[in-house]
Amino acid sequence: MLVYLTEYLQQYISGFGVFSYITMRAIMSVLTALILSFVIGPAMIRWLTRLKVGQTIRQDGPQTHLIKSGTPTMGGTMILFSVAMAVILWGDLTNHYLLIITLTMLAFGAIGFVDDYQKVVYKDPEGMRSRTKFLLQSIVGLITAYAFFSMATVPEETQLLIPYMKDTVIYLGAWSIVLSYFVIVGTSNAVNLTDGLDGLAIMPTVMIAGALGVFAYLSGHLYFSEYLNIPYIPGVGEVTIVAGALVGAGLGFLWFNAHPAQVFMGDVGSLAIGATLGTMAIAVKQELVLVIMGGIFVAETLSVILQVGSYKLRKKRIFLMAPLHHHFEQKGWHESQVIVRFWVITIILVLIGLASLKLR
Repeated sequence: MLVYLTEYLQQYISGFGVFSYITMRAIMSVLTALILSFVIGPAMIRWLTRLKVGQTIRQDGPQTHLIKSGTPTMGGTMILFSVAMAVILWGDLTNHYLLIITLTMLAFGAIGFVDDYQKVVYKDPEGMRSRTKFLLQSIVGLITAYAFFSMATVPEETQLLIPYMKDTVIYLGAWSIVLSYFVIVGTSNAVNLTDGLDGLAIMPTVMIAGALGVFAYLSGHLYFSEYLNIPYIPGVGEVTIVAGALVGAGLGFLWFNAHPAQVFMGDVGSLAIGATLGTMAIAVKQELVLVIMGGIFVAETLSVILQVGSYKLRKKRIFLMAPLHHHFEQKGWHESQVIVRFWVITIILVLIGLASLKLR
């Protein structure tokens, strides 16, 4: 909304023209989401505490986590509200990339909200039945994937870019719908599995969102995209506003989620921000780079798949406990060590991902 207001005011005060630049609006998006998180955070935590919306801890999990029982959850609503408001205020609401990503985030957030509600109201650690949750995720994921395909404006949007290789792409056509579906649903669940320690999932999300914002800005700029030999996608630069909002909201949430956490994001947050990362990667055609930058999310997911598969086939476990962060806790790592070391790994992986802009 403020975009249109500043355009109007520019007729009278030329200085308002600075807000026509994506870079300026992205900065304002970060700050808006960050401030909103700081403002509503304490009130939301008090409200969730009064409602006794506390986390139910799995009895088969690490025993050190039992003291977290009762910590307010569903704090992810803080993230979604802050992101949505920042996007509404600073984004071009006629841009279809912006709308698809934001609506997908809210839809996955709604699925997570129902899941969390069942956990905190009925005190069921498992929440919504896995099949039901996966079905709802699949429906939203397929709708989003089809929306990207049907609204594609250039051939590059239905291709798979191979990072670090010059002019190497795979032409997918309608198969891009299948790829997009797996990226969205897979990333959503991967972030959800990673969200098991204080701040473990949100900081990698912030770093990856920031990197995807860089890709979005460069891909939406004709000169930069040609210079870097990446797909030029008209209008995709507006995704930078969503990325900025997620960075700001994520940092604001981390203020309250840092160890020892005052609030947990819950599935309403983890499912939504995972889907948001996936849709942003699809929009900027960096699906494989997302796999690299989100290596921690990938490792956490693979650890669960391998653990379940090994136990079913061999009746033996590969890890002391899955997901992977619990394995390291069982090996004697303190929770803070696991968190910070996973953050450091993510920083390295994000830099490797960004290097794909030049290494070809």
